[in-house]
Amino acid sequence: MKTAPISEELFQRAKNFIPGGVNSPVRAFRAVGGNPRFIKSAKGAYLFDEDGNRYMEFINSWGPMILGHAAEIVQEAVMQAIPNSLSFGAPTRKEIEIAELIISMVPSIEKVRMVNSGTEATMSAIRVARGYTGRDKMIKFEGCYHGHGDSFLIAAGSGAITLGVPDSPGVTKGVANDTLTAPYNNLQAVQTLVDANKDQVAAIILEPVAGNMGLVLPTQEFLQGLRDLCTKEGIVLIFDEVMTGFRLAPGGAQELFGVTPDMTTLGKIIGGGMPVGAYGGKKEIMDCVAPAGPVYQAGTLSGNPIAMSAGMAMLNYLKDNPQVYTQLNETTERMISGMRNNMQQLGLNYTINQVGSMFTIFFTDQPVYDFDSAKTSDTALFGRYFNEMLQRGIYLAPSQYESLFVSTVITPELVDEYIKANFEALKAIQG
Repeated sequence: MKTAPISEELFQRAKNFIPGGVNSPVRAFRAVGGNPRFIKSAKGAYLFDEDGNRYMEFINSWGPMILGHAAEIVQEAVMQAIPNSLSFGAPTRKEIEIAELIISMVPSIEKVRMVNSGTEATMSAIRVARGYTGRDKMIKFEGCYHGHGDSFLIAAGSGAITLGVPDSPGVTKGVANDTLTAPYNNLQAVQTLVDANKDQVAAIILEPVAGNMGLVLPTQEFLQGLRDLCTKEGIVLIFDEVMTGFRLAPGGAQELFGVTPDMTTLGKIIGGGMPVGAYGGKKEIMDCVAPAGPVYQAGTLSGNPIAMSAGMAMLNYLKDNPQVYTQLNETTERMISGMRNNMQQLGLNYTINQVGSMFTIFFTDQPVYDFDSAKTSDTALFGRYFNEMLQRGIYLAPSQYESLFVSTVITPELVDEYIKANFEALKAIQG
């Protein structure tokens, strides 16, 4: 693996013009040491940096590149759409077609509104839930990240905790007062909050599988208990499936676990990796959205024709080829099995959480089931592991508190290569 003088030069240059030299904090490598690699291109399972290094990677643009980078079916759809112009700010046929497709795949969605990002989707869903219920407060879970909207930057996990700033300056006391937090997987704590704020809670929002404190799985009792509680108390249950939507199953985590929320937020995968998001849910809730109802939300680029074309290609492929999920699961399980064998050979006892094609290795010997248990991880040791893997051509998320994602282009040969690199990296940091 070459050194990275060009990336180093670009990073120093970037810091003169971009806050921290990056456009999203976790990219700065602050949590793992060293400086970021500047990426020039990607294809299939690989990233290529400005210095000519090639990395087998498991970020996949934080999830949506489920078919690998520059998938031909997505590229072809984009190339066919581009000559018709990049943006209209007006309705298109594609918006209807992708709405119909999403509704056919996601159990909770009867109507859907396109937006430009996962953050927009979650912000909008909370506003709609408040408008629908006439209530102000929301409950979120410690370590769940729902974008950088003010309401969500309280015990936010992911990039916030990576930087050691779990609560952001600029979030007003009024917003904080309306945001209640509970530990993930703790139904009793939620019940206590609801009882203490009777008829004041508009929504409960969560990642049905948490990916922003590292991968943390819900218990079936937790998800079903939230569903039952929300039904009883007239609270809107929102699943943030920006990461899990169309990745864990065609209908996302809600299909996998058999628990249907009232609203769902979706992200980049519905644009084939392009900037896009969506929120949807029950007809009576979504009909509160302007112009059908009084809750205002708008966007010039919402339903962008290029993103819709890319998303149609991606979602149609996933719907027509359900064997994708079997392949992804088998590939990921083989990787995890190899990692566990490596740890056994080396006498190590770290924790690996996995569901479908998502996984995280936590550098702790404790079970990880919520944010507090995730924070028992040795983040300095993770930083050493990250850099050892990077030197071996494996690009992981530069934070302990992130999920990794497997794509369909990871072949059995690449699994073997990954397992070998994992063994060597674990051995190198052991002393």
